[in-house]
Amino acid sequence: MKLGPDIARIGALLGDPARANMLTALVGGQALTAGELAREAGITASTASSHLARLTDDGLLVRVKQSRSVYYALASREVAELLESLAGLAARTGHLRTRPGPKEPALRRARVCYDHLAGELAVAMLDSLLARGVIEDRDGSLILGADTGFLRAFGVQTDALPRGRRPICKACLDWSERRSHLAGALGAAMLTRIYDLGWARRTPGTRLVTFSAPGLASFEAAFKAAN
Repeated sequence: MKLGPDIARIGALLGDPARANMLTALVGGQALTAGELAREAGITASTASSHLARLTDDGLLVRVKQSRSVYYALASREVAELLESLAGLAARTGHLRTRPGPKEPALRRARVCYDHLAGELAVAMLDSLLARGVIEDRDGSLILGADTGFLRAFGVQTDALPRGRRPICKACLDWSERRSHLAGALGAAMLTRIYDLGWARRTPGTRLVTFSAPGLASFEAAFKAAN
């Protein structure tokens, strides 16, 4: 008998197009109803109910009850990061949607990946933080650098970041850029600070992060490549 984690079970869950579409719709960290997820997947409510039960029973989704409504959300950040990595693999190997739609360029520019920034701007931000020594890359693992002055000036207090099982810094493979952006507790704090500064906002009901013109200029000035 084979021992160890059963990746085939997870693969089977993700391999169904309807389930994959429902999971992808939740990567932004929001919770959706069964009806909303059925529409995302293009299937009937009864079929969606069966898929949602399986995804919940096998630990990829959680049910969230609010008043008389039931919502579904990804069970953890790890599920979101797995989906983002798989999207990058699909892009690299040529498995692309035949009709990308009008929002795809904006999604590639800036979007939310569960609770941190993803896309072209997120990769540029990580590049800048690495170049400044704010974050160090140790054989593919990201760690916080010794000098946190830049982060303090930006408004992120590293001492206040939650400590626990979640790493402070983590590389998350970006599906559109095919390079890493910043996840972990620091990644979440950076996106929260960008919102607080008024540079960008999340477009309701989507994963899009939309920067205002002044906000984009401020972002690019803050995270330009260090000389």
